[in-house]
Amino acid sequence: MSLAAQCTDPGAPRFRVRPPANWINDPNGPFRWRGRHHLFYQHNPDAPVHANVHWGHVSSADLVHWEHHPIALTPTPGGPDEAGCWSGCVVDDDGVPTAVYTGVDRHHTGLGSICLARALMPEDETLTDWRPLPTPVVTGPPEDLDVVMFRDPFVFTSGGRRWALVGAGHADGTPSVLLYDCDDLTDWRFAGVLLDGDDPVAAHTFGDGAVGWECPQLLRTADGTWVLVLSLWDGNPSTTGYLTGRLISAGEGGLRFEARAGGRLDHGRDFYAPAVLQEPDRALLWGWSWEAREQAEVDRAGWAGVLTAPRVVDVRADGSLRVLPAPELELLRADVPFVTAGRPAGLPEAYDLTVTASGRTGVRLLRSAAGAELTVLLDPGEGTVTLDRGGWPRGGSEDAGPIVVRAPAAEVRILVDGSLFELFVGDRAMVTERVYRRPDDVAELLVTGAGATVTGWELVPPTHG
Repeated sequence: MSLAAQCTDPGAPRFRVRPPANWINDPNGPFRWRGRHHLFYQHNPDAPVHANVHWGHVSSADLVHWEHHPIALTPTPGGPDEAGCWSGCVVDDDGVPTAVYTGVDRHHTGLGSICLARALMPEDETLTDWRPLPTPVVTGPPEDLDVVMFRDPFVFTSGGRRWALVGAGHADGTPSVLLYDCDDLTDWRFAGVLLDGDDPVAAHTFGDGAVGWECPQLLRTADGTWVLVLSLWDGNPSTTGYLTGRLISAGEGGLRFEARAGGRLDHGRDFYAPAVLQEPDRALLWGWSWEAREQAEVDRAGWAGVLTAPRVVDVRADGSLRVLPAPELELLRADVPFVTAGRPAGLPEAYDLTVTASGRTGVRLLRSAAGAELTVLLDPGEGTVTLDRGGWPRGGSEDAGPIVVRAPAAEVRILVDGSLFELFVGDRAMVTERVYRRPDDVAELLVTGAGATVTGWELVPPTHG
């Protein structure tokens, strides 16, 4: 089924998760239940603007064929979430899928409460009915902390106990992640600050631009390394980062995150608020890609936002991140590649393209009537991959200059679905950008450079499910 079946906008992604119309932002609560992956997301069902926040809901048996379900969470008039059901997670609480989310009331000042909602029929694999609990489990941050931003709970297990992270920002501009003991999901105890912006590794990795850390997420790799994923809030959604390290015991029964290394999670300008799903043998990650065009164009199109392709996250021995598209995405490939050599070839609206370079190699993906080109340049000798989309400006005053990724990789994989552009530099870095084709643009592949290997598949709707 095409998620964009009701939309005629040529820039609308057809294979990634988004509602047929109106607004989507943060992915929430990726969750596996009775053989299906469930994915929730921030959603305004009435307009393509960020307001009236609900939780939308889709599920899939294979990570490529997504089925829409009724809205899972709706603001409760007079309740703790009456001004919005904001970001959170979903956990298995003694056999009952339970959403743990940020509730915002009508007096919203940046401080949310932590709310719960239970699946009414856990025996049903579709999880279409949810009931919010009337009282928050946490009404706000600890009174003795100067917290001015408090939201986005994430529940995880360590040492046989259940814990939760909450994203925070302090009045002096320091970002942090707060820790709660929630072994009993209805009884939360503040357990200290897991990590803050004064940590030397975090300060070196992220600088001092963020005033809050949103959507904190933790995952654990097979070798026991922990990865802390953060959205770096500076007054507007901005960038994402990660830290690798370990969890250590802290005073009074708490935990601290001891960071070892870190970096930019996505090097593009259109990726934020990633959510992770810890599975027994891997960790999956989705992000939100917003619109990079004027609001008038968004209004005409009638939709805004899309979630990225699922990505598999792991860690190398040196603490750096390894990220690759989920292998299930290959189910979307057409039976026969549309290109297997460097000669020019027309590009469909959605494709999966791999280029391997033995030397300096240029990849042209778009050209405009005025002669501008959208290119990816691989330079294995210099250890760089450069995306240049300067001929396709972004909405407002946002920069559209080249993005240079420094990584010792000689291969790129490019996933394009309508306006969503996802570039993977080997397994070492990712770049998410939104590029909107104009009517007179020519989508044509041209690869220059001796010895390059090129393979590309058109993306086609799954033929099952």
